[in-house]
Amino acid sequence: MHKYFIYCRKSTESEDRQVLSIDSQINELTKRYIENEKLEIVETFTESFSAKSPGRPLFDAMIKRIEKGEANGIIAWHPDRLARNSLDGGQIIFLLDQGKLKDLKFPVYNFENTSQGKFMLNIMFGQSKYYVDSLSENVRRGYRYKLEKGWLPAVPPLGYLNEPREGIIINDPERFNIIRKLWELMLSGSYSVMNILKIANDDLGLRTRRYRHSGGKELSKSQLYKIFAHPFYYGLIERAGMIYQGKHTPMITEDEYWNVQKLLGKKGRPRPKKHEFAFTGIIRCGECKCSITAEEKYNKYGSYYVYYHCTKKKGLCKQPCIEVKKLEKQIVETIETFTISEQFKEWALKYLDENEKAEYDIKIKAQESLRKSLKQTEKDLDNLTTMKIKEFITDEEFVDRRNKIVREKESLKIKIDNETETLNWLELSKNSFTFASRARNSFINGSLIEKRQILNSIGSNFLLKDRKLSLGLQKPFFIIGKGLKFRLHRGLVDDVRTFFQKNVDNNDEIKSSISIIVKDNETEKEQSN
Repeated sequence: MHKYFIYCRKSTESEDRQVLSIDSQINELTKRYIENEKLEIVETFTESFSAKSPGRPLFDAMIKRIEKGEANGIIAWHPDRLARNSLDGGQIIFLLDQGKLKDLKFPVYNFENTSQGKFMLNIMFGQSKYYVDSLSENVRRGYRYKLEKGWLPAVPPLGYLNEPREGIIINDPERFNIIRKLWELMLSGSYSVMNILKIANDDLGLRTRRYRHSGGKELSKSQLYKIFAHPFYYGLIERAGMIYQGKHTPMITEDEYWNVQKLLGKKGRPRPKKHEFAFTGIIRCGECKCSITAEEKYNKYGSYYVYYHCTKKKGLCKQPCIEVKKLEKQIVETIETFTISEQFKEWALKYLDENEKAEYDIKIKAQESLRKSLKQTEKDLDNLTTMKIKEFITDEEFVDRRNKIVREKESLKIKIDNETETLNWLELSKNSFTFASRARNSFINGSLIEKRQILNSIGSNFLLKDRKLSLGLQKPFFIIGKGLKFRLHRGLVDDVRTFFQKNVDNNDEIKSSISIIVKDNETEKEQSN
């Protein structure tokens, strides 16, 4: 008489959707082999585990007990319950060759312990492995196709939902605006992660998605950090080491995402922010090149002051501190070097509109043509993917054609970007003149953030030495200050329009300065390319 182990397995994966549950397998095997055939059963093993790879705990334990001689037969619903990989299938065949395993019984397959029977069993194991491999390849191919289309083939992060009928990702009407609010709180720089977590759970009532056996709970600290670290929220999909441009609605911009990363710091913890100062982090010491920091002071009479000074992290530095009012006065004096009147600004803008319209129209037509070509390459890429899915072309043909189309697509994008930069120069020019006419008043009356933004906009390489701030003016404002104001003598000419009508045709410096202000950016880009 043989002694048998009953082995029942059910995987939770899609490959086993049509397989009987473990309880159903036990019921069928019990009726047939215990009640009807009166076989001796040593023990019943049941586990929920995929057989695609070796490493099933109960299966391995059963094999070891067979090697010890505790049983010499196995009863299972189908050979694929025992093995769907070559290693486990080989173990079964090897035990049969050794004689330690005498018999295998399956309700859906008749096995005989002969050379032909083992050969057929090996084929059954091979078919099971082929089924799994083929299914995995089909799933991966479906994933790749969906990613190339711009959709995440998985559950999206909090704030988004899968739309199963269309196979796309939509905004979660219950949570999208709440998650966006959390990003806004973090971007303000006034809240720590723990403060935001408390607001999310207590004030906004945020709860995780509810599933059959989980979810519906308050947001945890780790989940909030994952939200702030996930590029999906600004439109990118990261999968298997590759990045894809998603078609879902971005919750934030890319700049906002990277600003939050800066706030989180290297270890993912918010940097402490006890005080707000306009110019910390952007000015360096002219002597030791350390950062310039700021601190608040109260004198013995209770008056409040803000001083900027070197951090002196490199050791001894003899540079004195400077009071914020004196520092701001120097910044205002720098801004005044390129400040223009509203009257002159209006004339300059009209000049640009009249003299650059023809070039602008040509660039518009060129950009439209490039966009049509780009749209056609995207269509070609979609058609090529469809041909690959339907196996009209080989893998090698697909890769070769796809690479050519992708290269062409990227080339068109670069050309479109270049044309866009060219088209933008007129708008950038208008912005430069508008900024030059309003920057002084905006700085004097602006908030700390606005003052910081204006200083960053007008120059670079800020150095503070001997209480004097030096900087390199951005080229548009340098040209305005040196080229235009030198000739205009602001305040001495009553009729700006008449002045330029008389002088612009004979004054190449004034005429070219207007266009150079932003065309200079275009020239630099062409040279770098």
